[in-house]
Amino acid sequence: MSKNKRGKALWRMPSRGRGTCPICGSTRIKLLYIGKGLSGEKVNVCKKCEGKQVTNSN
Repeated sequence: MSKNKRGKALWRMPSRGRGTCPICGSTRIKLLYIGKGLSGEKVNVCKKCEGKQVTNSN
């Protein structure tokens, strides 16, 4: 049988949970995981970057 409620929470999120990952720069990717920002704050990151910390690219 099919799963009727799979991914339903994504429809309530802004932009369906998609955006640009602050770590790897991938665009239009799902940002459903938690990463660490420069000052320790929580930021949404993609699956590839889960557990990594945002670094200053300058």
